[in-house]
Amino acid sequence: MRSAGILFFAFFFTVPLLGVNRFYLYVATLVPIYVILAIGLNILVGYAGQLAFANAAMFGIGAYGAGLLIKHFAAPYWVAAPAGAIAAMVVGTLLALPALRLSGIYLALATLAFAQCTLWTMTHWISVTYGASGFTIKAVDFTALGMNSDYGMYYLSWICCCVLLLLARNLIRSRIGRAFVAVRDHEIAAQSLGVNLLKYKALAFALSGFYAGVAGVLYAGVLAFVGPESFGLQQMVLQLAAIVIGGTASIAGSVLGGFLIVFIQEIIREFKFSIEIAFGALLCLFVLLKPTGLIDLIRLVRPSWHERLHGSDLADATASPTERGAQ
Repeated sequence: MRSAGILFFAFFFTVPLLGVNRFYLYVATLVPIYVILAIGLNILVGYAGQLAFANAAMFGIGAYGAGLLIKHFAAPYWVAAPAGAIAAMVVGTLLALPALRLSGIYLALATLAFAQCTLWTMTHWISVTYGASGFTIKAVDFTALGMNSDYGMYYLSWICCCVLLLLARNLIRSRIGRAFVAVRDHEIAAQSLGVNLLKYKALAFALSGFYAGVAGVLYAGVLAFVGPESFGLQQMVLQLAAIVIGGTASIAGSVLGGFLIVFIQEIIREFKFSIEIAFGALLCLFVLLKPTGLIDLIRLVRPSWHERLHGSDLADATASPTERGAQ
């Protein structure tokens, strides 16, 4: 499995050497951005068990935070980008406060309301955000590295993706990851074992916000444009589809889901079909027929493969011998 992952990333690092046109390079640049989004959302929803629908808003806050610093204050991208990611992380951390009193569908509705308020602000605070028309920013300068903005953002996106992937992998394997899973499985039991709910919920929301913020600043740099239409409810559906199709509570599933979401979008656009209907149908199919996601199909090829703290592994471990035999 590790060899397959290395080959996957090595292939994408060589894409610019194949002489692809700008459109295919753009599509390939979206892959690491959606992988980052899927990993961050999976930490919050899959591992920590917080059913929150604000990730698209965090994505937008990262993009707007960086873009507005560049537009209003002529800040360099390398200064604006960390600021945008930190802004998304701070807002994400504040969302942990209602999560202490709300759970399940109530938390989902509260975070969805926050996301819609954020989108309304992006659209109507014209003096600051430029309203529904959005705004352009200067292309990121990579001349010092001997490449144009398209190639520079491509490699920057993949480098960020690899770093954040390794960070998430090590984090989930640590005591923090085990605490997230304990909170997800049973909050009262976790508290009885000494798990601080406020600390770990805040950390899960902060990490999810940071990952979404990083993806947002990369997205702004790739497009050299920021507009509210990219951060609405459709964006949230895409991100949820990524972790459901790839596999919840799975870092490898996040990579697979992020990759598939980008290319499924392009296929749907090619056939001029509704993205909302297509991904809504996909979500229903996977929830009903394959709730553990496509990542578990790897077991058909390599039965010995497992991913630490992956959802299906936890289910197998907690099942009784009779239940495991029935499975």
